[in-house]
Amino acid sequence: MTAELHLYNTLTRRLEPFTSLEAGHARIYTCGPTIYDYSHIGNFRTFLFEDILRRVLRLFGYRVTQVMNLTDVDDKTIRGASQAGLSLREYTDRYAAAFFEDLDTLRVERAEHYPRATDHIPGMVELVRRLGQAGRTYRSEGSVYYRIATFPGYGKLSGVRPDANLAGARVDVDEYEKEDARDFVLWKAAKPGEPAWETELGCGRPGWHLECSAMSMETLGESLDIHCGGVDNIFPHHENEIAQSEGATGRPFARFWLHAEHLLVEGEKMAKSLGNFFTLRDLLERGYDPLAIRYLLISVPYRQKLNFTFDGLHAATQALERITNTLRRLAHSPASAGVGALAPEQVAAFRERFRAALADDLNTARALAELHDLLRAANTALDGGGISGTVRDDLEQAIAEVDAALGVVPTAAPAATNGDAEVAGLVEERTAARAARDFARADAIRARLAELGVAIEDTPHGTVWHRKSQ
Repeated sequence: MTAELHLYNTLTRRLEPFTSLEAGHARIYTCGPTIYDYSHIGNFRTFLFEDILRRVLRLFGYRVTQVMNLTDVDDKTIRGASQAGLSLREYTDRYAAAFFEDLDTLRVERAEHYPRATDHIPGMVELVRRLGQAGRTYRSEGSVYYRIATFPGYGKLSGVRPDANLAGARVDVDEYEKEDARDFVLWKAAKPGEPAWETELGCGRPGWHLECSAMSMETLGESLDIHCGGVDNIFPHHENEIAQSEGATGRPFARFWLHAEHLLVEGEKMAKSLGNFFTLRDLLERGYDPLAIRYLLISVPYRQKLNFTFDGLHAATQALERITNTLRRLAHSPASAGVGALAPEQVAAFRERFRAALADDLNTARALAELHDLLRAANTALDGGGISGTVRDDLEQAIAEVDAALGVVPTAAPAATNGDAEVAGLVEERTAARAARDFARADAIRARLAELGVAIEDTPHGTVWHRKSQ
């Protein structure tokens, strides 16, 4: 029996069975990057959790519409563009392109929509207008603020309750701490040297929190199924989104709120001052496999802190090698003549356990453990009575399901290519030498193959070889 998908809802603080507002269609909004620099591995820990979420939803039969915004106007992007001497669009375009390259490198599936804030100014202005009609805004010095005292539900996501003594106090920056909970800016009055738009609200630009409320409702409707981000988004960003969206519509904004925990590096918070700040590109320049990076970043369930270490990255590389080696053995070992040593019930039971792990709030650690248990069983069978053709087909389907859900199955290197005639000949010669019990000659050929960068494995079903990774 297929498990029912359960997700931990930050809003209700409990694990809940997931159902969508529209039958069979899951609508997700995921807070994307602020495109002022290259995204770091902490960002990608969150983006990969969201990638797993959309993949698992599809595994459980949902059609998925995902929206991920690109913040291309805020305090950081404006400051960066000014320092670079570029227009805001020129400056952010380079980092938007880099972000998409990084997504592809990490096998992250593309969302259906990537709205950029600067392309949706009219929708933001309209949202502020609606909030004004509802009596939730006021003006001061050319800017428009949200009066949080008008929204009794403020704090229901984060638990932050504004101090009554701060009534009427305002905050203009995009990011601030819980003790600074107060009226926040929706529309910022224009400042010299900053990009601005002439609108009915006056000349200015949107506040960061406004951008996500407007773009999510414009693309997914006034109520959506899931809103995601990192735990650092809970306050103030997501709390303010709820106040804006529900304050304008009177309807629940998002039914489920999911948040990924922080990433640590070698046990410490990642910071440039500590020398442990890494972008994806930093790791690639050091020669690390992007698939190993993906494996490590999804290996810990998203609601637990992930301690990124280089030992852990090495372990992820070894885990991928175990997957590759098993797939290679399967591909190049003949099917057993009889029923074989791996029963179809074992593969079916794996698929049930794998789905149950992911149904338990996307428990990737359990899912990966189930995968490696299956691979061990397959290797044991190959060492013994082999695997029948029917069960091989079952295994291929199971591995394809794993890859569809987790995206970490390597492509097994072929046993031979057109340029490998010398290697194939040496392998055949070694097989003949072993059959003639000329073990000295067989060992000499093995040594020669090693010099050529070739590893061989003698199995009950013949010799399998592959070129060793560099």
